[in-house]
This record gives sequence, structure tokens and C-alpha cells, in this order.
Amino acid sequence: MSLTLGVLASGRGSNFLAVQKEIEAGRLDATIAVLISDREHAPALDLAREHGIKSVHHAYDRSDRTVFEKAAAETLEAHDCDLMLLAGFMRILTPDFINRFPGKILNIHPSLLPSFKGLHPQQQALDAGVKFSGCTVHVVTAELDAGPIVAQAVVPVEDEDNEDTLSARILEKEHTIYAEAIREIERRQS
Repeated sequence: MSLTLGVLASGRGSNFLAVQKEIEAGRLDATIAVLISDREHAPALDLAREHGIKSVHHAYDRSDRTVFEKAAAETLEAHDCDLMLLAGFMRILTPDFINRFPGKILNIHPSLLPSFKGLHPQQQALDAGVKFSGCTVHVVTAELDAGPIVAQAVVPVEDEDNEDTLSARILEKEHTIYAEAIREIERRQS
């Protein structure tokens, strides 16, 4: 069963692009219908356009984030999205938005959840002295980085690692695991 995907992104869009490449290669039975960004000049918007995907900017107002969420939800619904992917989307969604799409929002987080939730999880891992870190794709719930885990990938922590080097190695795994998680969701829905 082919899934129609919507993507929310704030930055460069590397995880979005990795998923799109899996679709283009025929290894993922899905279509990305729309990419939405809260940042007007996010590189992810340009990447979406380059791949013929509708790209939309909805302004984000910190004083009333529900304005962005209402617009984003309406855009996702207008494109009949089965699954929403947070791909470098750097905002915390309200319970109202999450409950509008129950069990249909995935996030990728650069740690082996439930460890190291929130910001700078790679530095948190280094500070804790762990020997392994990685990334997790999980279903988004109202509790930050606490939803059901769909997939994980492990990355060893090297003695010489800093936040940047560990982040780069984790990102490589993120680029493969997001598509794996989407395939797992497809299997569950079949």
C-alpha cells in the first residue's frame, strides 16, 4: 500500500532528501505530496522544488504557534497525507496538532531513545560517557521524544568524538533508518 507523505522541515532537508531518494529508486512505495517549512529560506524548500514536490512556507509566530499549526494541518489534509514526517523540524508541536493526526506523525531523533531526549542529545551522550549512541524514529506523542519506537540504529562513540563528529556519523544512520521506519509502518498497515 503506497503511502502519501507530508514533511515538516526547518533546515537543510537531508533526511527529507534521503527518503525522497529511496522513493525515486523504487525502494520505498510512497509519495511525498508536500514539504512544509516554518522558515521561509530553509534549504529543504529548494530541495523539494528541485524534486518536483510542492513546497510551502507557513510563518511561525512564537507568540501563537497555533497559527502555524492550523495552516500546516490544513495543508497536510488538503494533500491527503497518510503519514507526516518531522525531518529536522525544530519546533515542539502542541497536543492539539498531534491529536489531529493520532499515530500518524513520525520524528527522527539523534539518540537511542529513551536516553538523551531534547536538544543536543549527541553532547548529552558524550557527557554521559556512553560507548554507543545512535538514532531513533518514533511516533510523536504529546510527551517530548517519548512516543512508541518504530526503528533504531546504533553508532559507536569513539574516544576522540566531539559533538560534531558524533552528529555526522549519527546523521549517516538517520539517512537510512527513516525509510526503514516508513516501510515498517507500511507493513503494519497492510
